[in-house]
Amino acid sequence: MTLRLILTRHAKSSWDDDMIDDHDRPLNKRGRRAAVAVGTWLNARGFIPDEALVSSARRTRETWDLMAEALDDAPAASIRPDLYHAEPEAMLAALHEATGEVVAMVAHNPGTAYFAQAIADMPPADARFARYPTAATTVIEFDAEDWSGVTWRSGRIVDYVFARDLM
Repeated sequence: MTLRLILTRHAKSSWDDDMIDDHDRPLNKRGRRAAVAVGTWLNARGFIPDEALVSSARRTRETWDLMAEALDDAPAASIRPDLYHAEPEAMLAALHEATGEVVAMVAHNPGTAYFAQAIADMPPADARFARYPTAATTVIEFDAEDWSGVTWRSGRIVDYVFARDLM
């Protein structure tokens, strides 16, 4: 069986109010546009998740909500406090609990960048991929019966995009 992961770093967040707790920071205007652009890009390529694992932070939830609006038949988010600033091991543990065949995961750096590098068998040489800028998205496929069979370096990158290239 082929499983597919859509891995997204949250879109650009606002720093306008330094009194807001990090967990509660919203997206800024560019971030909102980027999230819609990424959702539109996914939809145009037929990358439609049937499950979404989303960090509990406001900026990740807003990123997913805007992406989902651009997708045909997007699932409701499963809000995951364990993905808030998660390290790669915690992200893999969350993925192991997934039940869908196509799973979207929206989380934070630096964990998302490290996770993307570690889960793919051959990460692209693009320096931006290593940094995984805001709203960067990678589509990765795995040959596994279920998500518990996914291990490091077992994913094939099918496609990836940087939001800046879409706007």
